[in-house]
Amino acid sequence: MEQKIYEVSQVNEYIKSLLDDAPGLGSIYIRGELSNYKMYPSGHHYFTLKDAAGALRCVMFKSSAGKLWFRPENGMKVVAFGRVTVFPRDGAYQLYCSELTPEGVGDLYVAFEQLKAKLLAEGLFDQEHKKPLPPYPERIAVITSSAGAAVHDMIRILRRRYPIAQVVLLPVRVQGAEAPPEIAGAIRYANRWQVADLIITGRGGGSIEDLWAFNDERVARAIYDSQLPVISAVGHEPDVTISDFVADARASTPSNAAEIAVPDQAELLRWLRDTFARLCRTETEKLDDCRGRLRSLAEKRVLRDQLAYVQDQRMELVHLQQRLGDLSGRMLSQRRETFSTLAASLNALSPLKVLGRGYAVARSAEGAIIKSWRDAPEGSRIRVTLGEGELACTVDRACEKERVQ
Repeated sequence: MEQKIYEVSQVNEYIKSLLDDAPGLGSIYIRGELSNYKMYPSGHHYFTLKDAAGALRCVMFKSSAGKLWFRPENGMKVVAFGRVTVFPRDGAYQLYCSELTPEGVGDLYVAFEQLKAKLLAEGLFDQEHKKPLPPYPERIAVITSSAGAAVHDMIRILRRRYPIAQVVLLPVRVQGAEAPPEIAGAIRYANRWQVADLIITGRGGGSIEDLWAFNDERVARAIYDSQLPVISAVGHEPDVTISDFVADARASTPSNAAEIAVPDQAELLRWLRDTFARLCRTETEKLDDCRGRLRSLAEKRVLRDQLAYVQDQRMELVHLQQRLGDLSGRMLSQRRETFSTLAASLNALSPLKVLGRGYAVARSAEGAIIKSWRDAPEGSRIRVTLGEGELACTVDRACEKERVQ
């Protein structure tokens, strides 16, 4: 009997048909550890599931990989769902994975923690990037579903607390795959056209799946890039989303966001009344003070008698003149006394006083005082000054005192 010979591709196709028809392999869950996980530019993911005794090659096409809510990493324990079959070109069987879930932990929670850690490392949660909320906003953009109860609660509270603010509703879907791009687009639109002074974005409560649009990276980055301050109001008090971390302010509920966004008109009116009362008291006190000063000035003599000031100054001038005259007289008397004293002292030292007591002064013909007998030789002409008058003399003899006869 002649043996039939098969082509390689025929064998692979035959094995593929066997696996495709095998019960259980067309829809199977497999538990294992991720290894050699790679994401290609095409969008397809390739990895290996392994345990202590074996390994299984796996592929997740772009259509399925786009539904992942977390970032798979090597060493992560997961449960993969898909079908086992053969790729005829290689002749190797593998798992065509359509779903991938972390073992023991919901994939949404893992995705939340991974995105939170990523954005935290990039600084999107840093306090220095938070913008202050305007104290008295003129326009408020509300980005949420127009059909939910949250938007009606916010509008009701905004109108009750601060009716002069204009509310601009930018309706978007807040749940489903289309929600994140719509929310991010509405935030960018509000910034581009400056439709408001403040943005409130959020929705009412629900499951983590319902709130997941506000855990989307696109929404988080749109909030971070917003030039307008953003209040995140998602779910109820226990609910926390990535938007809450990125936003400039977090509200526990949409109603609380409306309370945070605007002041209470009742409190403003009380403050205005109190301020008005304080201003009135202050101005009344100032008026009373001015009245007192006016009364004091009105009692001044200079205002009651216009010439009184001139008369007072005239009397002051006369008084100063008298004081100046007295001072001048005293100074003149002192100067006279001083002069008399100095004149007496000078007179006492005058050589004329000496001559008056019988002394005489001899001078040569040239007027030089003769101090020695040698200054007046015999026959020279001299003048002798007496206490009264002078004598013109001729020297008959000049010698020392003891030799004169």
